[in-house]
Amino acid sequence: QVQLVESGGGLVQAGGSLGLSCAASGSGYTINDMAWYRQAPGEQRELVASITSTGTTSIEDSVKGRFTISRDNDKNTVYLEMNSLTPADTGLYYCKARAVWPVATSIVGMDYWGGGTLVIVSA
Repeated sequence: QVQLVESGGGLVQAGGSLGLSCAASGSGYTINDMAWYRQAPGEQRELVASITSTGTTSIEDSVKGRFTISRDNDKNTVYLEMNSLTPADTGLYYCKARAVWPVATSIVGMDYWGGGTLVIVSA
């Protein structure tokens, strides 16, 4: 079982910055891709940024140039640095991790989600 715990959310004024982190815990698995999603009030959850185990990143256009995703593989932790925040960035931010592990001669994978951390950007 993999557990993901996010931290770093809070209240910030427009134009400010916040940093989020998400640590995966457990044993017997390898973490592949990790990602950050967000869900604004009344909206569907949307992808914000993703990063592979080798560090290749993908950033959604809505946050490109303002948000940076990174990871520390030794700590199984993914980070999201958010700059120039606007009220439109308000929402619950979730991390997702793809865990894989061997079963007999195969590799099994499963996506795990954190419980979310709230980011509120005031105008």
